[in-house]
Amino acid sequence: MTGAVLVTGACASPGGVAGIGTVTPSFEAAAGAPASVTATMPEATPTPAPQTAVDRPKPDPPVQIPPPKVSEHTYVFPVKDCSVDYQRKLLVLPKTTIWAAKGCSFVSPVDGVVDEVNVKNRWKPSTDHGAAREGRFVTIIGDDGVRYLGGHLDKVAPEIRPGLRVSAGRLLGQIGNSGNARSMASNLYFAISWKTDPSLWWIRRGMVKPWNYLDAWSKGNPTFSPADEMRAVMKRTGAAPRCVTLCASKPAPTKKPSKKPEKPPEPEPEQVTLGGG
Repeated sequence: MTGAVLVTGACASPGGVAGIGTVTPSFEAAAGAPASVTATMPEATPTPAPQTAVDRPKPDPPVQIPPPKVSEHTYVFPVKDCSVDYQRKLLVLPKTTIWAAKGCSFVSPVDGVVDEVNVKNRWKPSTDHGAAREGRFVTIIGDDGVRYLGGHLDKVAPEIRPGLRVSAGRLLGQIGNSGNARSMASNLYFAISWKTDPSLWWIRRGMVKPWNYLDAWSKGNPTFSPADEMRAVMKRTGAAPRCVTLCASKPAPTKKPSKKPEKPPEPEPEQVTLGGG
């Protein structure tokens, strides 16, 4: 019995050296083989079902909302009943050139009082005096406290005079190219500033950039006022700042005195001896 048990145990136990398994290679290969991968085929995109036409309702017209009222004053564009174009950037001075046909109406942009009127074109290219560069012009002191200048006019309306009360839209003159615009197309020199003594001519030619206000008056907000910006600029520069741009005029040409030719000396009378001796 003892021998039989030993034989049976030997047959049941795995052979080989202690610590080393005797698993058959087929089992090891199976254990290390990667798991099988099953490929997934993309699903076919379903064909959308045709949609039936639907009648869309027409939208309601837009509701016109009036612009906010930001001033008690109402403004109008300074050129009336004419096609215009104007510059919207700073070139040399804070003003703008409104291009329009000769004879178009320059009107008061706001209720106010006429301040300065120049009906004579005093500009000469030989001197290029700064006070005369706008040629014929009219200035208005608006009820908002702002001064508005329209220059390069061809004509000033005959009834326009300093101290005259005018309403927004009142005819002040006709557009031309007087002053230093004589070699240019007709246009309106338009500038915004504040009231000063006429001797401070460089202030009236422009201290506040006007194009944002022109845009608002023509198609945006007719109550958009430059008064606040004007006061801010005046506070920053002072009410009477000195001229710093395009200030000097050309010296007036001096006439050389003409020299008259000197008269030749008169010949001495011939000595004649009378009588004999």
